[in-house]
Amino acid sequence: MSSALAAAAAGFGTGLSLIVAIGAQNAFVLRQGVRRDAVLAVVGICALSDAVLIALGVGGVGALVVAWPGALTVVGWVGGAFLLGYGALAARRVVEPGGGLRAAGDAAGSRRRAVLTCLALTWLNPHVYLDTVFLLGSIAADRGPLRWTFGLGAALASLCWFAVLGFGARLLGRVLARPSAWRVLDGLVAATMITLGVLLLVGG
Repeated sequence: MSSALAAAAAGFGTGLSLIVAIGAQNAFVLRQGVRRDAVLAVVGICALSDAVLIALGVGGVGALVVAWPGALTVVGWVGGAFLLGYGALAARRVVEPGGGLRAAGDAAGSRRRAVLTCLALTWLNPHVYLDTVFLLGSIAADRGPLRWTFGLGAALASLCWFAVLGFGARLLGRVLARPSAWRVLDGLVAATMITLGVLLLVGG
């Protein structure tokens, strides 16, 4: 039992160290959380997607993907273009008069749009595959028969992080009540998305 707990704790810590980083996915979840827009759906998609990818990595699928190195290149190009487009939209909200949003209030946008955007930010980002399928998968392999316990810990870390980020972000509602504060947030989102988009396109 102690070995299983140690493996799960190691997976939780490793997964958390990879997930808690400024990136396109985290920036989007934070923004949706502050707006209180489709938070449950967004958190669920992020956590479930990570769980699936971690399971693929633990199951050894990473070795199969290595056989087609061009796959991540294609994903990088498509993902980079998508991030640039999303970053441009965020930048436009910064410069347009009245572009700020309320943390709560009017219709917080389309749930369908939020879901599709979340899916794109998750599955069109090659770094997600590198972190979950390849890195976590290779670390889990060293755990031998406890590799699935390690993977379970990593998946739990993902669920906890996105839940805290998405549902905890609403605490910033008062801080972001002013349009100027929203412009700062959108400015950070735009900078993150555009920078990552350029890096993906150049790296691809």
